Amino acid sequence: MSVDLAHFTPGLSLVGGLIIGAAAAVLVLFNGRIAGISGILGGLLGGLSGGLRGDALWRIAFLAGMIVAPVIASLIGRPLLADIDASWGAVLVAGFLVGIGTRYASGCTSGHGVCGISRGSIRSLVATVTFMATGFLTVFVQRHLIGG
Repeated sequence: MSVDLAHFTPGLSLVGGLIIGAAAAVLVLFNGRIAGISGILGGLLGGLSGGLRGDALWRIAFLAGMIVAPVIASLIGRPLLADIDASWGAVLVAGFLVGIGTRYASGCTSGHGVCGISRGSIRSLVATVTFMATGFLTVFVQRHLIGG
């Protein structure tokens, strides 16, 4: 195994992690809400079917920030380029399976991994270990058994 030193960014990763942690802490301290993307988006979409609820504004702002931040990075000369070695069909199937998984796990990796574990939730710890183990197993099978 080798580390791609050209793309190894521990400093930026640390800063990004601190910003995510601070945003999650601010949201839970000031809004009493968990910064799990599936819950934020699901709450917004659920609110649209019955008319926008009072908490729709912060949900829209949170999701808009996830879209606007890479646009700003691109405008200042730091474009974020995703390199996905998969077909659109594989990406769509993977997204669908992740959606199903978030429903069964009662949350996504950000909700359980960042927010749940920091609150000492055993359910979130089990969910995060399951997410990670499944990811490791998937990569192993794909790279070493199937080939690719």
